[in-house]
Amino acid sequence: MRRKKYKKIADQALLDAIFDAEREWKHLRRIVENSIDPMLETEQHVKLAEAKYMFLLKEAKRRKVSVLQY
Repeated sequence: MRRKKYKKIADQALLDAIFDAEREWKHLRRIVENSIDPMLETEQHVKLAEAKYMFLLKEAKRRKVSVLQY
């Protein structure tokens, strides 16, 4: 019983992290797309944000977490 409760809390935290990472990635990508001459550092931040988002998605898939469950 306790284990299910902790799993549910961890799954919800994972979903929150996914939504935050997606929002950050899309925001940074939009900045780079609208920039005339984007800095290399900014492009690296976009790639890092995308990698973080993809990692979290893979982790959710591995844990069989779905937004529809919550």
